[in-house]
Order: sequence, then structure tokens, then C-alpha cells
Amino acid sequence: MIQTFLHLKKGDRISLERQLNNHNEIVLRLFRLQENTNEYLRKCLYLFNIGSNDYINNYLRSTLYNSSHKYTPDQFASFLVQQYSQHLKRLYTLGGRKIVVFGLAPIGCTPAVINIFGTKGKLCVESINDLVKQFNDKLKPLVDGINHDTVDAKFTFINVTHISSLQHALPGPKLPCCEVMVDGQCAHTATTCPFRALAIYYDGIHPTEMAHNVIATSSYIALSPMDASPYDISHLVRL
Repeated sequence: MIQTFLHLKKGDRISLERQLNNHNEIVLRLFRLQENTNEYLRKCLYLFNIGSNDYINNYLRSTLYNSSHKYTPDQFASFLVQQYSQHLKRLYTLGGRKIVVFGLAPIGCTPAVINIFGTKGKLCVESINDLVKQFNDKLKPLVDGINHDTVDAKFTFINVTHISSLQHALPGPKLPCCEVMVDGQCAHTATTCPFRALAIYYDGIHPTEMAHNVIATSSYIALSPMDASPYDISHLVRL
């Protein structure tokens, strides 16, 4: 969403629409330089991993944004996925064929969200993860639909919630690896924890390298049929 992140006032944000506009300019340049540009575009691998901030820094901040007053959780998920659909289909018209769409992680397990909402004795904030599930449950059918309705599209959905489920099922607090500010990010003078390889979250929101490695590994070679659909990235790149 265009409004997301405005309250942080930390410089410009390059929206997905602007990123696609930039990509379009590059594609037009390539067409002027060589005739077989489409062949190269069909081999390119595109990754989309967006949506968390539309919840963390928009929908869940009801005092700053009106989205939670304007939309029910189901309506908001539908609104985001409808916008997402337009961007994915635009990339297809620009020549993209191999496109990886990452679902949302369980943001109800992030330290910042737990600190704000509390878990009521659970490991994570289940009501927030229910919002994530509504979004993911609409995103995967979108990927399936694009594959069905368009010629030679090779979109795939990565189930980040399922991949990271074992990490978040571990007992114990989900602590950030630094002292965080009110926005959930590390304080400028903070000292990071000495054993970051044992932490899931670097700050109040962002996973550590270790956590990202788990997601990347299972995205590339799925350990379960639930991790990727219809195929993992290692399969996608060979198509």
C-alpha cells in the first residue's frame, strides 16, 4: 500500500509499482539493443516477498492508519491480493515467466508484535497469525490461477509460514538480538547479542541470517510438499 511506512519518515520508499516501472524502462532499453530480449526475460527468475509491512506498519497501527477501520481482516487481505494480482500480471506482460511468490511469515511471532499485543499464554499472537493466514490463503489461489490462465507462466508459491513453523514452535521467548526502539528496529547505540546464530530475530521484526537461511534452503529444495507449490525454486529454474 502507498500509505504504509509513512509514519516512520525514514526517506523514500520504492513501491512495487515504481519498481515495475523501473523494470519496464530497462526492458525497453534491452529491446533496443538486441532482438532476443524475450528469450532472456523468460529465463530470468523474479522473487516477490512483500506484504508484512502492510500489516505491521499499517493495518495493525489503528491510531495512525484507517485501514483497520475501513476493512475487515478478510476485506483487507482481498484488497492486498487484488493489488498484488495486478502487479504480478503486469510483470508477466513485461516478459517475466519464472516468478516466485513468497507468502507471509507468521508475524504474530515477531518480538515487536508480541510486545504490543501479548500472547495470552500462547507462543505467538494467534489473532495476528490468523490475519496472515487469510492473506496467504488468498495468495496461493492467485498463483494457481495465473498459471492456469496464462500461456507458459511458471509462477510458484512459497509457504513461508509452514517452513518457519518449526522455529516458532520452539519453547522460550522470542527475543530480539538487540535493544529495540518503539518502531521495533535496533537502537542506534545498541549492542547486538554475541550469539546471533542462535537467534530467530535480529530486531523486533526482522529475522536473523540463520532464520533466513532456513527459509532460503527450503524454498530452493522443498523438504515438504507444503513448502512450495507447484514446485520449489530448484525445479523452477530448470524449466
